[in-house]
Amino acid sequence: MFNLSGKIAVVTGGASGIGLGIAQGMVAAGARVALIGRDADKGHAALASLPGGSGNGMFIQADITKHGECVEAIEQAEHHFGSLSILVNNAGMNIRKPGHELNAEEWHRIVDTNLSGAHFCAQAIHAAFVRAGGGKIINIGSMLSLFGTTYGSAYAASKGGIVQLGKAWAVEWAPENIQVNTLLPGWIETELTAEAKRLFPDLEASVLSRTPQRRWGKPQDLAGIAVALCSSECDFVTGAVIPVDGGYSVQG
Repeated sequence: MFNLSGKIAVVTGGASGIGLGIAQGMVAAGARVALIGRDADKGHAALASLPGGSGNGMFIQADITKHGECVEAIEQAEHHFGSLSILVNNAGMNIRKPGHELNAEEWHRIVDTNLSGAHFCAQAIHAAFVRAGGGKIINIGSMLSLFGTTYGSAYAASKGGIVQLGKAWAVEWAPENIQVNTLLPGWIETELTAEAKRLFPDLEASVLSRTPQRRWGKPQDLAGIAVALCSSECDFVTGAVIPVDGGYSVQG
């Protein structure tokens, strides 16, 4: 069960953090991956870290906030592998400032990366999925898809939006055998949260006290559920929104 042999996964923001953790899990389950990102050095280092080495993947340098680059990246991946099976919309960023201090350029950078980029990539891969007879999309949301926060209004808006975007795709593309689900990571040890720890010295203790499992998550903690959702055993699961948070979102 949960074998991804023969599957090809495209992972945005796949050179580090959650994206790389999921990519490594998918390769371990038999898939090959195309990692999309902006930093070529990080991308090639990520390829080398895959189980079995870089022969199980490729890196494509692209800026997902640009529709044309998303189309070109998907075309390049399909040309290289022959067909595509999975899209993981993981690329994301944040600028931690009070909402009333965010300028227009900062707002657009956050929303364009976290939400518009996911939309562009899904649009671009849709035809490839139709040619392949179906596909799977995993969107990466956030605890801020559920909760409000300080220093994160644009990020929260984008991550709330990606949940609804995933539900809309799940309904619209079900007749084409495309399943779309969204994962909501809790507090995961990544470059993004390392910045938050520096900004808020009490954050680590606060997260530990609220998380029933009393630890921060690791990028690899999302690999299992992502692999399962992308396997044929989960073909009847679509439109789901699943926290992966050690119980953070249900702690009273």
